Amino acid sequence: MFMEGAAADIARRLEKDFIFGIATSSWQIEGNSQSRGASIWDDFAGLPGKIKDGATADPACDHINKWREDVDLLSWLSVDSYRFSFSWPRIQPGGQGEVSKQGLAFYDQLIDELLERNIQPNATIYHWDLPSELGAKGGWVWDGIADTFAQYTQILASNFSDRISRWATFNEPWCSAFLGYADTVHAPGAGNPAQGFEAAYRLLLAHGRSIEVLRSHGAKELGIVLNLTEVIGEDPEIADAVRHIDGIQNRLWLDPLSGRGIPQDVIDRTSNFVDWSFVKPTELNEISTPIDWLGINYYTPQRIGKPAITGEGEVIGDSNNAYPGTPPITFVPRMPQTEMGWEIAASSLKATLKATAKSFPITPLFITENGGAFPDANVDEKINDLDRIDYFSQHINAALDAKDEGANLQGYFAWSLLDNIEWAEGWTKRFGIVHVDLETQFRTPKASAEFIRAILQNRRKS
Repeated sequence: MFMEGAAADIARRLEKDFIFGIATSSWQIEGNSQSRGASIWDDFAGLPGKIKDGATADPACDHINKWREDVDLLSWLSVDSYRFSFSWPRIQPGGQGEVSKQGLAFYDQLIDELLERNIQPNATIYHWDLPSELGAKGGWVWDGIADTFAQYTQILASNFSDRISRWATFNEPWCSAFLGYADTVHAPGAGNPAQGFEAAYRLLLAHGRSIEVLRSHGAKELGIVLNLTEVIGEDPEIADAVRHIDGIQNRLWLDPLSGRGIPQDVIDRTSNFVDWSFVKPTELNEISTPIDWLGINYYTPQRIGKPAITGEGEVIGDSNNAYPGTPPITFVPRMPQTEMGWEIAASSLKATLKATAKSFPITPLFITENGGAFPDANVDEKINDLDRIDYFSQHINAALDAKDEGANLQGYFAWSLLDNIEWAEGWTKRFGIVHVDLETQFRTPKASAEFIRAILQNRRKS
């Protein structure tokens, strides 16, 4: 009864033009790596111990071969939009030069089928799977990467600008820069604090140039997706650390995009190991090229305490290494938590939306990812993931509360359609509303899928 009542309550709150969708990403679901070029995540997965369970890109969810079945699931769910990402090495093996006709054809048929089912294609140009050859040149700290990314965007815009409903240049560039370059937990695993900041800058520059290319091709609804969140300090003595983490997590992205430049306090706190000579005023102008919408991926707040405080176990993705220049602190998420060790706090989603709306007061906002990893209890051959349903219920309502209080929120995307490779966690953490059997690739909708379907089938029609 809880599921039906909660779904009905949310359905009554959804306005007719509010976009409700679901999201995936290429490397996590596509599989069939033999039909594309290699990526830095393939290279990373080949290093011992980098992926917890030794997972690789094959078979993933075999989406390349089962995409029609997956579109059937989207149609059954009644979603308005499907957020997917293009695989750069599938479109352009090597990241430069020849384009794969086979790769273009795959996305052609996927997009056409979505449109046939009246599902808006919402495309992300880059969701972390950089071609290996570009990684070998230096990846996101190579000085040619922004122009190369613009050339890749040109390929996509030339082929798909007439059919994509909404474009995102990047997904969570903070993760690419700071988990991949400053820290070692994501590809390429550089572990170089200075490179984290340079990668962040070059990702932003590539975004600006990509927007310019998309606009020149008449592409509509252009934006970027950031993983923004509330940073909460458990003690007033760590106020400097709170501000610095907020600077790297939130303001390092929002300020340049809105024309305010690189936050001076971030520059000052890191100047002993980053000289910031890579920043150019003319490029800051490119970075602040206007966008049509801003996506927010939200999962959990960042709650920090003094170094002496003991946290509640492992917090996946959080470490001092990912925030170079931060004074010593400890991440101290409160209970309840997801299997990732991430605190469940829907109130922080509301706070994040309202804070972002102040930075971008006119720009439409979207929640582009939101969900949780939970144990899936199989009862009577049904997967009753009630924790996930509760998570969705709390967070969707919190997002709608923020909308009611003035945030220009225009849509929500659940993460994720399918259980998939959770990056460095492999298959040990599952976020999907549809269970995927690794041996048979059989798809089984969980109770959370039924919950989302119930919301969408009972939403307001006028």
